[in-house]
Amino acid sequence: MKSTQATSEEKPLRTGYTTGACATAATKAALLSLITGEAVREVTIRLPIGQKAVFAMDEVRMDGNHARASTVKDGGDDPDATHGATIVSTVTWLREQGIEIDGGVGVGRVTKPGLPIPEGEAAINPVPRRMIRETVETVLAEHGVNRGVKVVISVPEGEVIAQKTLNARLGIIGGISILGTRGIVVPFSTAAYRASVAQAIQVAKANGCRHLVLTTGGSSEKHAMKCFPHLPEEAFIQMGDFVGFALKHAKRAGVERVSLVGMMGKFSKVAQGVMMVHSKSAAVDFGFLAAVAEEVGAPPDLVQAVREANSATHAGQLMEEAGRMSFFTRLSQLVCRQGLRHVDGGLTIETVLVKMKGELLGRAEWSGTDGETDWDRCGRERWTPPALPEMD
Repeated sequence: MKSTQATSEEKPLRTGYTTGACATAATKAALLSLITGEAVREVTIRLPIGQKAVFAMDEVRMDGNHARASTVKDGGDDPDATHGATIVSTVTWLREQGIEIDGGVGVGRVTKPGLPIPEGEAAINPVPRRMIRETVETVLAEHGVNRGVKVVISVPEGEVIAQKTLNARLGIIGGISILGTRGIVVPFSTAAYRASVAQAIQVAKANGCRHLVLTTGGSSEKHAMKCFPHLPEEAFIQMGDFVGFALKHAKRAGVERVSLVGMMGKFSKVAQGVMMVHSKSAAVDFGFLAAVAEEVGAPPDLVQAVREANSATHAGQLMEEAGRMSFFTRLSQLVCRQGLRHVDGGLTIETVLVKMKGELLGRAEWSGTDGETDWDRCGRERWTPPALPEMD
């Protein structure tokens, strides 16, 4: 089964399947092969969303007491690190009753608290585990077989693929996770990314982190780690475009302090109250940036140049070249204010605005606990943010 989803330009995008769906299909093929003695090359499974899906097997092998089947994961048009990975299930008869599910080569092991799987177990998430178990139970019942079964899911290239993910930071060591709550992968799925952000926050909470550093991507995270070298790795979370979502989850997790580290393009949107900062969700408002420039005392010609800038980064360059660094402090202050407003208070928000190569542009923080802002107390032009360590 292949379905499609249209973008705003009506260009069809193919949906794909999760590693959990692939593992379930391979398990069904291996078990059927073990029961019938014949290699089963194609199976149909029911996905958690209620749809049926047909999977072709790449390879099926049988050897007496066990059978092994593999399928190649098709992620559709989603840019997924596991697209094209071979997902293998080895099914073995057990002497005793019951169904055991474990991970083999290329499937990570959980080493930290905060994940939906206990420490020490294979990183096969609850929904895929349930899919595999229910599929095994159904096949055994349909064929009148009353025997115990052990299922081992493996991904031959899983350890290499995992290096492209944040699994190690989450405490998943030795390979990838077997994931999927719906069974399908929606191209460019925001739901999948939000889920990864929420999971990272839970891991940070479980490991005692009371101060989180939320960044918009890998470059800003690299700079953030230089800013806060005393914080553990779990405290650094790439929130992507989901600023508001990440802040709300941080508050829900009981975090006391959040540092937002990012660059002009996305943070200029947050400063005006936009909490989902993807380029397709909200454009840079140059009128807003010009108003901030005017507020910090920029002359009319500079204000107009900002209004006509090509990008937020360009606007920042104009202000920096003019020596108007209070512009960046003010933007940082506004990011703090909008973030606190979005979550209705309850934590301290710090904003660190950096350039592409890591140079500091502006910094501010606010808890909002006393009804008075730091910049009201200190004065916009006189206020100097605390110093940050120098960055390369």
